[in-house]
Amino acid sequence: MIRAVSSFIARFRKDDAGNATVEFAILAPVFLFFMMAAVEVGMMTLRSTMLERSLDQTVRWVRLNTGAQVTHAQLKTMLCSHNIVPNCETNVHLEMIDRDLRNWSNISPSATCTDRSLEVQPVSDPEPGVDNELMVLRACAKFQPIFPSSWFTSQLVLDDAGDARIVAMTAFVMEPR
Repeated sequence: MIRAVSSFIARFRKDDAGNATVEFAILAPVFLFFMMAAVEVGMMTLRSTMLERSLDQTVRWVRLNTGAQVTHAQLKTMLCSHNIVPNCETNVHLEMIDRDLRNWSNISPSATCTDRSLEVQPVSDPEPGVDNELMVLRACAKFQPIFPSSWFTSQLVLDDAGDARIVAMTAFVMEPR
């Protein structure tokens, strides 16, 4: 009996068939994790960059058209015309905050975002500001992660609907009319 077991072990040790399968089974999940994380980070970076760019283009238009009265709907339409956030009109929330440079008060670090799990709350039109007033425009966009059950996505702050958020902020001075 011992001779049979020892000869089986000796044959098992000499045979290297299936060696690549074992290596693949160990390393494939690691490579898949890194590929999924790269795709997720790449899309988040792309969305963040496009949100920043579209916010800058929108603010540039507001600054250059000093006599125009801009409504919240117009700002959102201009922002979404350059953006790749899915369902931009419903997934982006804009905040326009006026600040006095001589009597500065900090802006809340937490941005207000849309939440698809809650009932829609109407937004009042932002006040366009007066001449030479500092305005801060903050946009918060919600998006559905590509791989919602991956480890990388579990590290993101998700709302009840499973959406992650990207925040872009810019400031500008209302030009005199």
